[in-house]
Amino acid sequence: MKIALACDHGGLSLKNKIINYLTEKGYEYEDFGTDNTDSCDYPDFALPAAEAVACGKCDSGILICSTGIGVSMVANKVPGVRCAHCHDIYCAEFTRRHNNANVLAMGEKIVGEGYALKIVETFLSTEFEGGRHQRRVDKISAIEKKYGK
Repeated sequence: MKIALACDHGGLSLKNKIINYLTEKGYEYEDFGTDNTDSCDYPDFALPAAEAVACGKCDSGILICSTGIGVSMVANKVPGVRCAHCHDIYCAEFTRRHNNANVLAMGEKIVGEGYALKIVETFLSTEFEGGRHQRRVDKISAIEKKYGK
């Protein structure tokens, strides 16, 4: 499994902790930036990471900013991306099980490092249940098509 990673200056510390976790667990990843704490614009990094997931270059993505809100808004503009803004394990599990989310967004200033790594672990290890949930995911895809997203 290959993971797309991206952050802005407000998420750099957590992204680096996640990189350490992914490396330790043997995950492959691509880092779309940023790599320093200079003020920057989160769309510049979240968009290419989301596009990598949408086109299949990466299997899933993890995006971080101060709150997780901005990066999730950017990612959800990309057709084929279902980005879930999660700050607890329950939501990370059920967005995978029921929504087949393929991108996780978190806020470095919202969730602590240890808990964030548990959220990442849950998100990456939980499978989509399909069944009645596939019907709902298909409806999300139909909305994307309707609005030319």
